[in-house]
Amino acid sequence: MTTGFEDFELTMDELRVVARYVVESAEEILPVFEAGNPSDPRPRAAIDAAREFVNGARRTKLQRITSLDAHRAAKEAATESERLAARAAGDAAAAAYLHPIAKATQVGHILRAAAIAAVVGELNAGGDFAVGLKLIEQARQRATPVLIDVLNRYPLAPTGKSRTAQLMTILDTSLRTSR
Repeated sequence: MTTGFEDFELTMDELRVVARYVVESAEEILPVFEAGNPSDPRPRAAIDAAREFVNGARRTKLQRITSLDAHRAAKEAATESERLAARAAGDAAAAAYLHPIAKATQVGHILRAAAIAAVVGELNAGGDFAVGLKLIEQARQRATPVLIDVLNRYPLAPTGKSRTAQLMTILDTSLRTSR
C-alpha cells in the first residue's frame, strides 16, 4: 500500500518505522516540557497519537490535530528546552504523514526530533557540545535498516545555521554512510 504520492513508494509499514524513531526521540525529552508545563497535555497527546499509529492504528485527523497542538504549545513555552521538547512531540505525530516526495525538507520529519533531543541534552549540560554529539551517535545506533533505506530516498538534509540544523546534518551524513 502506498500513500498516494508519486515521487517514490512509501508503505504504511515504513511510515510506522519512521514514526517509531521520531517518537523514541521525542519521548526522551517530553519530561523537560512537562516539568515546566504540568497542566499542558498537548505534547503528550501528540506522542500518544503517534504511538497509536506506530502500534498499527490507521492514520487519522488525530495525528494531524495533536501535532499542530503540540507545535502551538511549543510557541507558548517559557524556555528553549521546553519549546524544543514540545516541537519534537509535534514532529512525532506529524511523522505519520511523511510525504514520499524527494524534497530535503522531508528529511526534517525523519531526523529533526533526534537533533532536537541532542540540543536539549546540550542545553541541560550547560551548552556542552560533546553531549549533543554523544546523543546523535545514540540516535544513529537506534536507526534501523528500514529507516536508513527510507532516508536514502530523500535528498540530503537541508543545511542551516541553528544547532538543531547542524546536528541534523551530522546525523543525516552518519546514517547515509553507516551501512
